[in-house]
Amino acid sequence: MAAHTADSLWQQRTAASWIGAFSVMALLLAAVGLYGVIAQSVAQRTRELGIRMALGAAPASVSRLVLREGMTLALLGTAVGVPSAVASERIMRRMLEGIGGADLVTLLSVGFLLALVTLAACWIPARRAGRVDPLVALRYE
Repeated sequence: MAAHTADSLWQQRTAASWIGAFSVMALLLAAVGLYGVIAQSVAQRTRELGIRMALGAAPASVSRLVLREGMTLALLGTAVGVPSAVASERIMRRMLEGIGGADLVTLLSVGFLLALVTLAACWIPARRAGRVDPLVALRYE
């Protein structure tokens, strides 16, 4: 009986595996893209960060500034994304047969996971911003 059940469910398991693999790839692409945006933002603001440090800002405060800006973007994205996902789920339920209700635990856990990915993607540029040498930052444009 177990062999018959396994044979009948192989298509669903294969589809679920592919969906899982593509979701991991999408999460990695989002992390790399977010890292690129934050790193570019920090690179463009090197002069400003150098001035802050020359005026006495601690490296930890500059790193916190960069982390706070990145996490603000993540929280705003989550605040817009979760209601949008709930609204689109209602629209999809009308259009397609068999779509279930919104799973709040899944939506919140995905939002939390994306916030962790954002934190990880912001950490390297934040560390780099905290290590900016004020003299070098002010000397070059």
